[in-house]
Amino acid sequence: MSLRIDRLQTFLQRVGNRPRVLVKITTDGGLEGWSEVYNHGPDLAFPPMLDYLFAQIRGMDASRTSFINQYLLQSSRFPPGAMGLAAIAAIDHALWDIAGKAAGLPVYRLLGGSVRDRVRVYAGLYSAPDLPDLQDQTAALNERNGFTAFKLSPYRSDIHRTRFGLAARELGDYFASVRAGHPDVWEFAFDAHACLWEPRQAVELGAALAPSEPLFLEEPIRPEYIPAWARIRQELAVPLATGESLYSPNEFLTLLTAQGADIIQPDICVVGGLTQMVKIAALAEAHYVPVSPHNPLGPLATAANVHFAAATVNFGILEFKPDPVSWCHDPYEPVDGHLELRPDRPGWGIEIDESALVEDDWVHWQRVVPTKTDGSTAWM
Repeated sequence: MSLRIDRLQTFLQRVGNRPRVLVKITTDGGLEGWSEVYNHGPDLAFPPMLDYLFAQIRGMDASRTSFINQYLLQSSRFPPGAMGLAAIAAIDHALWDIAGKAAGLPVYRLLGGSVRDRVRVYAGLYSAPDLPDLQDQTAALNERNGFTAFKLSPYRSDIHRTRFGLAARELGDYFASVRAGHPDVWEFAFDAHACLWEPRQAVELGAALAPSEPLFLEEPIRPEYIPAWARIRQELAVPLATGESLYSPNEFLTLLTAQGADIIQPDICVVGGLTQMVKIAALAEAHYVPVSPHNPLGPLATAANVHFAAATVNFGILEFKPDPVSWCHDPYEPVDGHLELRPDRPGWGIEIDESALVEDDWVHWQRVVPTKTDGSTAWM
């Protein structure tokens, strides 16, 4: 069967309340590969960007995933950045899906086979509900999917309009009540969303969390200045996690060399795809650092992460956001807090219902930039 890249199509869809571009690549032999784009910039810029990249690879052998990934990286005079790498990742993932289907194997088998039988996940909640509401949510998720790990927000009040010491104290009290109100074996992580840029504030958050032993504290400061990460890791008494805002193996090497994180969280849909994700994981393994991917996305991104995790020795735990979609009826769903591998299904192991893609299901979304009491802007 010929595996020459013949067509690329995009579909404007949604996952939950967020826009999502789906990508389908078809070979001249009729094999299809699917992926989703992480829309983290001007959303409608992705379809024309993907068309532009497709024109460069049309006619190439779809099974040459590494060659095509490198070709697209080198087709840019300057490093492609977040949006360019997200588009490259979408192409990379569609090609991996084709390669697996052509071989009749799940993608993780093409990476050397599985090193684990299933993939542990945590539920992304992204807020800090009052304890009774939180207990209702966690109990339901545990009963339905067996979740025993969850990720919350560390902010109980508007940090840009509240004395920070008070916000940190509220967090310490809140986490103590969360810990006391749940089984002691359950785990809770906290995502600070890179809203801060003062290292001392990150240290205060960590100190507030430490007595109740969080799974990790994620992105407590902005990602740009790596020496600050080295400083706060030395001062924190909790595991420090970051990486969703870093894009290349070089950036992760800089972070790892500085010993700036206990856990790295690259996003497979941002760093240039599975091809680049494997390189980043190897760098982290050499530094004794686990990889717990950023993944608040849909079924296709989760599928790519499952195959990465299955074949990666230093994988830790995967983020999972339960958002059903109309276009995938057989997504990976947690059982006993884990995603099971699908050894009998080639490619990503899921099917896309194209009949659900006939009409666009698009939703506009953009970040709302907060302001401080003096009218200046702040990070969301």
